[in-house]
Amino acid sequence: MASIATSTVPSNDLPIHRIGLAGTRALTVLVAFDAGARNERPEENGMAHFLEHLVFKGGEKYATYKDVNETAERLGGALNAYTSHDLVAFHITVRAESAAAAVDLLSDFVGRPRLDAEELDRERGVVIQEINRAYDQPSMVAEYLIDRAAFGDHPLGRTVLGPEENLRSFTREGIVAFRERRWAGASGGVFLVGNLEHLPEEQELHERFARFPTLAEPEPALPAPAFEPQKLVEQRETNQSHLRMIYRPQIDVTDVSERAALTIYSTLLGGSMGSRLFEEIREKRGLCYSVYAVNHAFADVPILQLGSGLESGKCVEAYTRMREIVDELRDRGPTEEEVHRARAYAAGRLVLAFENTNAVARYAAGQQVVFGEGIDPDAAIAALDAVTYEQVREVAEGVAENLAVACVGPHGVEEF
Repeated sequence: MASIATSTVPSNDLPIHRIGLAGTRALTVLVAFDAGARNERPEENGMAHFLEHLVFKGGEKYATYKDVNETAERLGGALNAYTSHDLVAFHITVRAESAAAAVDLLSDFVGRPRLDAEELDRERGVVIQEINRAYDQPSMVAEYLIDRAAFGDHPLGRTVLGPEENLRSFTREGIVAFRERRWAGASGGVFLVGNLEHLPEEQELHERFARFPTLAEPEPALPAPAFEPQKLVEQRETNQSHLRMIYRPQIDVTDVSERAALTIYSTLLGGSMGSRLFEEIREKRGLCYSVYAVNHAFADVPILQLGSGLESGKCVEAYTRMREIVDELRDRGPTEEEVHRARAYAAGRLVLAFENTNAVARYAAGQQVVFGEGIDPDAAIAALDAVTYEQVREVAEGVAENLAVACVGPHGVEEF
């Protein structure tokens, strides 16, 4: 069982959440803000991710990237960060005895980064290489296309990395302005997860995380648009095609039990080797090596994504049959046994994932920063265990026929 406590830094309204996990010798310190790519203006697209890179170049006490990296190594720590459409987060996982030093390090370079102009120009080239590398990977291009097919020119339809021309135009002043507009304590959080025995006292924790500036609470993100799905194809003369499909399920994304039911539905559809997509598309028909279904919930909209990487000559047949399977679940529903197996599998996978302190910290950040909900990992497992057959059947009935489609390969839009 997890033990949970929360306090708030008086100077900047940044909440500090403690999630104690029994039986671990590790501690993860994670800081997250509602400052992902969804919050960018069109000309800023890519800035949230670029800022993530620049923060690692050093703060006041650990003034250079070398100081940051070598300190993390001396702690035996795993230091990293991520930017999504939802949020930006920085995290370090260490042995519990290094808790105070890990808090000191992360709160310094993340809370008061130098954002040096010379480092900005140097890192700009690195991120442009990252962008170009992504476009060399057909599977990544398919991910970019399906987001645009599902969300159009809304920020959710743009890439997190942004276009190269934006990266070339970013200035230090613009980056600082974005940080001051989005990195407010009231829309972020600190998550201390794992073995809490060696954490600093409350006053010291507040002093360390008071390094984050006091900022006004940001404006809400632009609401998700109405679903106007498109079909987008990037033609490439390859033997392998990369197919993506997005449906928008009819669930209340603010309801934990409905999100849990969607997870069970996506699991039985294509989330395991016993799922309908895997059994039919791969095992029975041999149309592909990889096929899947996965659900995701943004703050105000859910998506159900299906995907496959397969021989180009089999792509249209697989697409047709994947749609038919979704239709069959809508019209006739899953079996009781399918729901029982998918529920056990999804809950079991979450139990195993939550053996990792970093996974719990990421979960908690999503719960608190994106949804403003409770951060108890035990409650997340219980929500999956509580899903009923009737709830999953209702989810299946709410997956309408209209869908967004994206494909990279030797195809035309008319094939879909």
